[in-house]
Amino acid sequence: MTTIYLIRHGQASFGAESYDQLSPNGALQAKLLGHYFDSILKEAPLVVAGSMQRHQQTAQLCLNECFPESEIITRPGWNEFNHTQVFANYEPRFDQPELLKEDVAQHANPRAYLSKIFEGAIERWTGGDYHHEYEESWPHFKDRVETALQHLCDDLAEKKPRYAVVFTSGGVISVAVGKLLGLSPNKTFALNWAIANTSITTLRLVGNEPQLLSLNEHHFIKAQRPELLTWI
Repeated sequence: MTTIYLIRHGQASFGAESYDQLSPNGALQAKLLGHYFDSILKEAPLVVAGSMQRHQQTAQLCLNECFPESEIITRPGWNEFNHTQVFANYEPRFDQPELLKEDVAQHANPRAYLSKIFEGAIERWTGGDYHHEYEESWPHFKDRVETALQHLCDDLAEKKPRYAVVFTSGGVISVAVGKLLGLSPNKTFALNWAIANTSITTLRLVGNEPQLLSLNEHHFIKAQRPELLTWI
């Protein structure tokens, strides 16, 4: 029976010209995850990652600490949605990520303020009236993620590795969990906001069907380096 670990990437570069790079903090998170995997995995896993730089960087830094010889299988189906466009279509000035970062930094409660913006932007994206305004609509994103998950499960059912590790993003993990639990879009993305960087969501494969075992495990960060814990 295969255990699947879905990993949210390490902290990326919020508000920078390119978000798609790990921050120094994100690199440390990935290494800490690697140390944790070295202690709990009894053999090398099958490794899959999205094609975004933050996925690839997290995977490589993590594996360097535990299974450095492992091959990373790249699958773009595990890529995140275009959050910059989702924010910009909700508030055009947020087409410039640095302006969003400035607004958040100036607010008395930055996390609550960003949460409000995120909720509004996601509601617009998933609501049904504006699908044509996005490069990738919500239905297309949802279908892409669910297809990537099923293809992975079919592949694992055939190869039967003991472990599989997938390096991806919070929105992707939320959609996968939402599919398994039958959640609405709003409840799906409520999960997204809670998923910590380099946290672990665990699935068990029964036949070729995934079952949810755990969500958003990040105790290994809290126990070792609590100052590294981030959600953005």
